[in-house]
This record gives sequence, C-alpha cells and structure tokens, in this order.
Amino acid sequence: MYNVILHLHSALRWLVLLFLLIVVIRSFSAGKRPFNTTDNKVGMYALILCDLMLLIGLYQWLAGPLGWNTIQTTGMRDIMHNPKLRFFVIEHPIGMLIAIIMVHIGRIYAKKNIPDVVKHRRTLLFFGLSLLIIFVSLPWPFREAGAGRPWY
Repeated sequence: MYNVILHLHSALRWLVLLFLLIVVIRSFSAGKRPFNTTDNKVGMYALILCDLMLLIGLYQWLAGPLGWNTIQTTGMRDIMHNPKLRFFVIEHPIGMLIAIIMVHIGRIYAKKNIPDVVKHRRTLLFFGLSLLIIFVSLPWPFREAGAGRPWY
C-alpha cells in the first residue's frame, strides 16, 4: 500500500507544478485584465491539489520508512548528519509546508475585494514563491537526495 501512495504522490507532483505554473503565467501576463473566473478556478484547483499532496505526504511521513519511524529508530542527531535522511525527514516536509502556506495566502488574496491588478500581483507573488520553494524542495533524480528515484 505504501508504494502505491508513494507513486501517487510522485505522479501528482506534475499536476501541482502544472497548475501552479498556469497560475503564475496567467497572473504575470494579466496586465490590467480583470481577475476572472478562470483565474479563480485555476488557483482553486492548485490549492486543492496542494492540500491533497499535503495529506498524502503526511501519511507517508507518519507511516512510511522516511519520517517519524526514522526519527524513532535513528534519532535526530544521526538524521541531521546524514544529508539524504535530513532531506526526507526534515527539509522536504518543512519546505512543502511553507509552500502550501504560501498557496493559501495567495488564495486568500485572490478572494479579497481588492483591485484586480493587486489580486494578480499578490497571486503572482505568493504562488510564484510557492512554485520556487517546491522546485527547491523536490527530490529530483539529479539531486543527491533523489538519486535513483524515477521522474514520476
């Protein structure tokens, strides 16, 4: 069961990245265009996908081999001295949590009754920061932490 959840988590990352990228591109190219229903829906779908990934990731961290179980068996001192363990037990979850908080803040600004130009700028800022944090926090196959992992 854990491997199915792991593959689902890895595959859904592409949808999260796609929707965040669409939000960023739409906000960046908006100019003085009104904040329309498409902008609203794409941001909402990005938020839903991020929250789904958070739930899946929490399950993995609590029930899987790289998370709470590692802390209990290995201890924090050894985890902090091992870059790969530190990435999966500490850095990845904290980075993703910060990114999801940024998405929520961006979504809050998208729903506020403020001028559309300001909505686009704030959406660009918070969703863009979220996208950047996610890119940095992912275990890409070319990084030490993700070596040997598939792209999906």
